[in-house]
Amino acid sequence: MNAENRTPFVRLAKRAEMDPRKIWLIRVGSIVVALILGFLPMMLTGNNPFSAYGVIIQGSLSRPVYIKQTIRIAIPLLACALAIAPCFKMKFWNIGAEGQITMGAVFASYFALYWVNSIPRVPLLIIMCLTAAIAGGLWALIPAFFKAKWNTNETLFTLMMNYIAIGIVAWLQGGPWEGRKGSQLIPMFANSARLPTVFGVNCGWIIVLALVIFMYIYMNKTKHGYEIAVIGDSVNTARYAGMNVGWIMMRTMFLSGAISGIVGFIIVSGANFTLYSGVANGVGFTSITVAWLSQLNSFAMIIISMILAVLEKGANTLQTRLDVPASISDIITGILLFCMLSSEFFINYRLIFRHKERKEAEA
Repeated sequence: MNAENRTPFVRLAKRAEMDPRKIWLIRVGSIVVALILGFLPMMLTGNNPFSAYGVIIQGSLSRPVYIKQTIRIAIPLLACALAIAPCFKMKFWNIGAEGQITMGAVFASYFALYWVNSIPRVPLLIIMCLTAAIAGGLWALIPAFFKAKWNTNETLFTLMMNYIAIGIVAWLQGGPWEGRKGSQLIPMFANSARLPTVFGVNCGWIIVLALVIFMYIYMNKTKHGYEIAVIGDSVNTARYAGMNVGWIMMRTMFLSGAISGIVGFIIVSGANFTLYSGVANGVGFTSITVAWLSQLNSFAMIIISMILAVLEKGANTLQTRLDVPASISDIITGILLFCMLSSEFFINYRLIFRHKERKEAEA
């Protein structure tokens, strides 16, 4: 067998560097491909794809009330992506944002339900936010401690803790915090435990934009951010440089959980006005997509979060106006996310075909 036959027909190679213009061309191209592929499920339902896409845009951006609803969807996505970004930068795979959001919501709800008549509105909201942050941070600190101490698998650990948090809320719904007996529902919050609105949207968006600036500075301009980057590149290098890797992991996870806890506070106090077992509503998992697509860039996360929010809000309108099944809307969203994520593969790797490699060698 000669050397040419032993060479694979196609193989992968890591790209050294790519022109930024080509990178954005690939990303824009992936969106165009996704939109074209999205024609298929729409045609199968007997709808005009162009009309369907028009309905998605109209249902999310055509009126002020739709824009406000879209922003409400984007707020927790953006905040949670900011939360998990430092962990992912460190290559600590925090899949537990759902649980951290939930625990933040639980502690915020405790003060909303039992201290609402004892504390004025502004101090109450501040206490709810701080306790939610502490609760989320401590919940995230548990897997971080086990990882630092015994090198446990953080992916499985954080994932399993999601279900524990959800189970705690389910117990509270049917037990100590149940409103009307047998309802399995926690009472709605009083007005003084609800976030005020600014421009028609709960003021959580102000908190989140402040977090965008804070996390950008933290990740790019501080010693902590530098340490996170070094550990992400090489744990051994970080240890050789004298860094306390275990402590940095725990510190970073506490920060991540604290921001996730604030997300829980914003959700229960600014959107739902109550607590239930599905309070996180998949935000913790969807935000992973936001973080990856933005390349962990805080400002890019704003754009990605809005794109996903437009899709989610527009898909709901698509279902009501064109009588399109919800599953079709989910398929279109899935196609878009798949194509956008796949574009990162072609940005980081290139395909080398056997005949092309031979021609390059001869040249």
